[in-house]
Amino acid sequence: MTKEDRQSLILSQLMKQGSLLVSDLALALDVSTVTIRKDLTELEKKGRLYRSHGRAIMMNPFANNRSISEKGKVYQEEKYCIGREAARLITKDDSIIIASGTTVQAFARSIKPSHRLTVVSASLPVSEALAANEGVDIIQLGGNLRHSSLSVIGLYAETFLKDCFFSKLFLGVDGIDLDFGFTTTNMGEAQLNQKMIDSAQKTIVLADSSKFGRRGFAKIGNMDDIDMIITDDHITDSQKEAIESLGIDLIIAKPDATEMETKSI
Repeated sequence: MTKEDRQSLILSQLMKQGSLLVSDLALALDVSTVTIRKDLTELEKKGRLYRSHGRAIMMNPFANNRSISEKGKVYQEEKYCIGREAARLITKDDSIIIASGTTVQAFARSIKPSHRLTVVSASLPVSEALAANEGVDIIQLGGNLRHSSLSVIGLYAETFLKDCFFSKLFLGVDGIDLDFGFTTTNMGEAQLNQKMIDSAQKTIVLADSSKFGRRGFAKIGNMDDIDMIITDDHITDSQKEAIESLGIDLIIAKPDATEMETKSI
């Protein structure tokens, strides 16, 4: 087998699985791990994959701190579907806390409760989206404002949460690594998110499929801190199996049939 054939097979398999171990590739292709590492180095230089801790992955594993306006322009349809599914989880007499990010903003825009709902929010855009609904009692956390996310962080917000208990936390993240945990790009936000988890009966992570296999600068928690993940239908089969094997409830958000019909017209 030529080097070109071998690298083509690597990329083909990587497209299917999203992540491949060097040792598994060496065994499957009947070559040494040194040969595989050289192949992966060449493919990484060409921008075809990324190398991380003895494996190859499809995307850059490091999440950057981008502005909320920049994040809001990508994966819009997926975030809408995720937000709609999350809104369906709200029940009568819920008291919920909503963190920050563009996916939880899509969730906030989907909230249309037929009963009273109490919401504590770290995000100014989330509070603004909910303000038009008179059935929602909104408590906006105070503290230091992050300009990139238009959300608050800091001791003031953390202290407020000590005296609160919520039925559900809806949390946006910048990265989900099934081995490392879930992360964000800001240490202060990670600390506030940890306090939110401590104050909530159930933690529900809202994340589009691009967040899987990535790590932000600051760790929020381990995978066993998550009760449920809502993501889009671009998640891989191996990722689905891995999440479910951890005992985490998984909801795959897909466009409704009416939306699919509209797009086809």
